[in-house]
Amino acid sequence: MSAPLNSKNLPENPTADDILNVFLDYLTATGTVPYDHQEEAILELFAGNNVILNTPTGSGKSLVAQAMQFKSLCQGRRSYYTVPIKALANEKFLSLCHVFGPENVGMITGDATVNHDAPVICCTAEILANMALRDGARAPVDDVIMDEFHYYSDHSRGAAWQIPLLTLPRARFLLMSATLGDSSFFSKQLTTLTGAPTTLVQSEQRPVPLEFEYSTTQLQEKVAGLNEQGRSPVYLVHFTQNACADTARDLLSTNFCTKEEKQAIARALDDADFRSPYGRELSKILRHGVGIHHAGLLPKYRLLVEKLTARGLLKVVCGTDTLGVGVNVPIRTVMLTGLCKYDGRGTKILAVRDFRQIVGRAGRRGFDTTGYVVAQAPEHIIENLRLAAKAAANKKKSFEKRKPPEKGFVHWDEQTFAKLQTAPPEPLVSSFSVYHHTLLNVLSRTHEDGCAALKKIIDDSHEPPSKKKALKKHAFKLFRGLIGAKILHIIPPAKRTGPRKVVVDVSLPEDFSINHALSLYLLDAIPQLDKEAEDYALNVISLIESILENPDIVLRKQVDLLKSELMARLKDEGMEYDDRIEMLDQVEWPKPGADFIYTTFNAFKLRHPYLGSENVRPKTVAREMLENYQSFEDYVKTYKLERAEAVLLRHLGEVYKVLSQTVPDHAKTEHLHEAESFLELIVRHTDSSLLDEWQAMKNPEAAKVDKSDSIKNELSNFKAKIPYTKDKQAFTRHLRNHVLTLVTALSRYDTEAALSLILPQDSDGKPWSNERILVLLNTYHAARHQIRLDPEARNARHTHISDDGLEIHQTLIDPDDLNDWSLNLTIDLEKSNETRTPAIRLESIAAI
Repeated sequence: MSAPLNSKNLPENPTADDILNVFLDYLTATGTVPYDHQEEAILELFAGNNVILNTPTGSGKSLVAQAMQFKSLCQGRRSYYTVPIKALANEKFLSLCHVFGPENVGMITGDATVNHDAPVICCTAEILANMALRDGARAPVDDVIMDEFHYYSDHSRGAAWQIPLLTLPRARFLLMSATLGDSSFFSKQLTTLTGAPTTLVQSEQRPVPLEFEYSTTQLQEKVAGLNEQGRSPVYLVHFTQNACADTARDLLSTNFCTKEEKQAIARALDDADFRSPYGRELSKILRHGVGIHHAGLLPKYRLLVEKLTARGLLKVVCGTDTLGVGVNVPIRTVMLTGLCKYDGRGTKILAVRDFRQIVGRAGRRGFDTTGYVVAQAPEHIIENLRLAAKAAANKKKSFEKRKPPEKGFVHWDEQTFAKLQTAPPEPLVSSFSVYHHTLLNVLSRTHEDGCAALKKIIDDSHEPPSKKKALKKHAFKLFRGLIGAKILHIIPPAKRTGPRKVVVDVSLPEDFSINHALSLYLLDAIPQLDKEAEDYALNVISLIESILENPDIVLRKQVDLLKSELMARLKDEGMEYDDRIEMLDQVEWPKPGADFIYTTFNAFKLRHPYLGSENVRPKTVAREMLENYQSFEDYVKTYKLERAEAVLLRHLGEVYKVLSQTVPDHAKTEHLHEAESFLELIVRHTDSSLLDEWQAMKNPEAAKVDKSDSIKNELSNFKAKIPYTKDKQAFTRHLRNHVLTLVTALSRYDTEAALSLILPQDSDGKPWSNERILVLLNTYHAARHQIRLDPEARNARHTHISDDGLEIHQTLIDPDDLNDWSLNLTIDLEKSNETRTPAIRLESIAAI
């Protein structure tokens, strides 16, 4: 839809018919012709009924949702559009801004909140569930659109999709999914809850029919063939982020675009921001007509790939199966690189529901008459077919067959593919659970008896009687733990002035949840730190990082680097191979302050038994960046995180959020305020695409001003205040180059250049001169007639920096490889910080 949908032509108090007419006029003006099932669903919604919309992917469920949101907006109601993942919330938020205008749309995901008081809200399912638990029937929620409703069955998150169906009787509901199965149960439940009829709108007819193919052709060749047949854009579905990047890089050897198409891509990328370590490689890939789309990619890059694909500029997009969760990348062909995936517990054949969600993205309404779905045979099968053909051509009777992978693989074949096409989706099964945050949200209600409300929620849940009984027992156990921890207090009958029987401790945050439980530990632990200590700010950052989820890939990369460094050192020391491996097995990521964190947390847990199995997770990511004053780019390059930049950015964003919103101002020192500013600048500088796009829609004129330079200057100014020697890795790199430049000058007897590279005096205050340096060089050359400058002589292993970083011993490499002389130097850190260049003193050139 090209122009915002507004209510300018409506009377002051419009009826549902008035609103419907304006909406239908808008569809006519934009050339949108609704399908029969869309019309039916819209009419039912405008009649005030609940609707369950079970139609294939690509059949226009979003249009029905927009009708409900427009009706809600025009009637002064508030609508919530819930989605399963944050990436989809981001996309839907921007899409709704275009439809209703940015002033009318807000987003809440836990990570980001934009325009939260807007009448049209896009949020993750957990956000609405927490509101429903906290406020019940009084929640300011009038209309609920639950997209991808099949997440109701999700083992760990299904409760968030069920809770609104138990607690919001005033709302009207639109449940949407392409893979619901039998929905009669939900129709009955919604009607019972709201008192309004519930209509099932169901259709098996796809706007764009699908054509299926099982491929035994090598992947790169097959993709090229699909492109030549006019079946692009092709979405190559992978099940790991690394596989996406590897395939995209491999496809660079195939030409997918004409010269004119590449020029069009180049023009589209003129204003693109590739300011991150992975940006250069991604830019190269995109200019080839190939895209990448997965959660490890920065949001600005995912958004760019979606826009380029929507404009028909990309021929292939290598992505993960998040495509099946509704992310809107318009494509003609879905090509599955496999039919099995690791689900967190083991490798299994795709569920029918997952398969249908993914392949349903093929075919674009208004562009394609057919959508194509291709499933690749396992790689070893394809290779064996190639080897068999080769053997037959050479008249050989046998050949060595390739074997399937030993790990992470379950066999699939053409029959598996055919079964997935025809089998019905798995039935939706309730996965309701009770947690501490469930109790605390419900029992914090001030207008009713929270205990009775909690009992009713469990009784109304969609679980069998035996499970409900177990849930009540579990809830009572949690309740006793919260009472014992003095988080909840029972109000004595004589003091009750209303329906409430318990009160949540007034010192708790208003939006307390199990996610805040560790925040309470943080607030408990910070006062136990020495605020006067030099490393106080860094220790607070360590506490913050310990309560956050582990960014696993970052920590694995830390371990990899530590292992590489340890292996090199142990090799140099001559340690036996088996002993080296044993020591490597003991390497773990750095955990500064771990003893303090574990000790204080164990004491806190004794006083707060409701924490159960919750634990802290010491690590150093943000702290390491702050300690060394590394930029985002520096850190990514150090640990080779180019393919997982978004994981690092999310972690830094979470640290910043906790530091700015949870740590009290009275606990913040000047250094901690500096750390907060530093993290904010890094996050903003790296990727602020979502907020930028919303602000651009809200204020197009202001958006024309390029803010990137001001952010860049702000970051540069901030870093200019940082001591030069604080960035240990950068300073060590500069220092080593400085020393090697000095060695070069000495090797060439260029005493003037040597004098310019050292401080005027040695540590004893004795001045350096041309003559004094010449004496040292002559002494060296009497024993070893040359200082080598070849690559071996410049190897980093010949530069030895003391543990305190104040002394350097540079081994001088001679032609006879005796290498028993060294250049001995000391570092003046204060002078280095002042001049922002390594300030070194020459002490001697002497035999080792």
